[in-house]
Amino acid sequence: MSVKKQMAMNASKFIVNGGTPLKGEVVISGAKNSAVGIILATILCDEECVLNNVPNISDIQDEMEILEGMGAKITKIDDSSYKINTTGIKSFEVSDEAAHNMRASTYFMGTLLGRFKEAVVPAPGGCNLGDRPIDLHLKSFEQMGAKTSIDNGSVHLKADYFISSSIRFDQVSVGATINAMCAACKAGEGVKTEIDNAAKEPHVVDVANFLNSMGAKIRGAGTDKIKIMGVDYLHSTNYSIIPDQIEAGTFMVAAAATKGKVKICNVTTKHLETITEKLRQTGVFVDDSHDDYVIVDGSNRELKPCNIITLPHPGFPTDMQPQFSTLLTLANGASVVTDNIFSNRFKYVEQLRKMGAEITVTSSAAVINGHGFGSLKCANNVRAVDLRAGAAMVVAALSAKGETTIGDVFHIQRGYENIVDKLKNLGADIRVVYNDSPDNKQNCG
Repeated sequence: MSVKKQMAMNASKFIVNGGTPLKGEVVISGAKNSAVGIILATILCDEECVLNNVPNISDIQDEMEILEGMGAKITKIDDSSYKINTTGIKSFEVSDEAAHNMRASTYFMGTLLGRFKEAVVPAPGGCNLGDRPIDLHLKSFEQMGAKTSIDNGSVHLKADYFISSSIRFDQVSVGATINAMCAACKAGEGVKTEIDNAAKEPHVVDVANFLNSMGAKIRGAGTDKIKIMGVDYLHSTNYSIIPDQIEAGTFMVAAAATKGKVKICNVTTKHLETITEKLRQTGVFVDDSHDDYVIVDGSNRELKPCNIITLPHPGFPTDMQPQFSTLLTLANGASVVTDNIFSNRFKYVEQLRKMGAEITVTSSAAVINGHGFGSLKCANNVRAVDLRAGAAMVVAALSAKGETTIGDVFHIQRGYENIVDKLKNLGADIRVVYNDSPDNKQNCG
């Protein structure tokens, strides 16, 4: 394990002295949600791949360690580029315990099944966001001709051969769409697969574009109907992962929450449209007239309340719900936030209440009574309960005057590359406390 990764794993707390407007420029990293799928999709390649704009986050490091343990050869070219050769992988079984720590371990199912016609994969981990069953994944594999079972906490898949099939998902699922694409693209010449009610998120399109760059035949990604013609061989490619929509959105919200002005670079502006629209509804100025950067200016502006309903793309992303809900605590008036994607995504509300937020949660909705800028107070004992909730707590701490301590920050480092350094470059007063550091008693004045 690298020294850098060991230090990241030892990071236990962020200490934020908030109340300072963020100002300057920040460069967004590659998309976590794309990268976790694309890196495992290299299992399908019969040659070597080069991946660029790869985010340096713990989920990616975990995946690469698992791949290397299975026999892949991975060479780092620079901070965000890697050569990955998975031709040395001979086993269809994932046994590394690290697979239990991330939801994206499900992508081993489609990629190993596509390559070996068999897979044994531990049940997925990741953030506890409520019921996230894998039945849609398994049904799609079954319709392609595979037999599926779950034994001793692992998913077992086996297909003597793939058959042409028409798959219709009862509900939109990003993971199941990507898994079905991965398995189907290597199903063999002449095998046709159609996916109806497919997910349309940018990272679904990114994975499809990566597979196509190796010679896969996938049409319709980004629409609700994807058609795949199977192939026998996938060649080498040099591919760049798209910018991270959620990281960009988090910095957009952080700029607004601190009354700052930030230029957010290396983005795909079109992917941010729903976030931009909601920020404008709250009264924040957003310049999105350029393709690769946006400017968010929240200075000298009071926030207005607004209502949010999370939906599959192109709706408002559930991964931005905690951060935006935090912003709405700083508006003047009541907002209602409804999450239709995950049933357990309001666990962070208890942490915001420690900072003075007035939020009532009922079923899948939260009613937020915002009391304006300055209404959130610093706190000594808040924590990141999952990845995006952790980002929300950072936003809250940045807006609150005084020193806030955020625990369990390993969740945040699963999905945000160098978030502390990036915030420091924008003028934030934030530092990391490591597990072997002495406890610090903070003064919240």
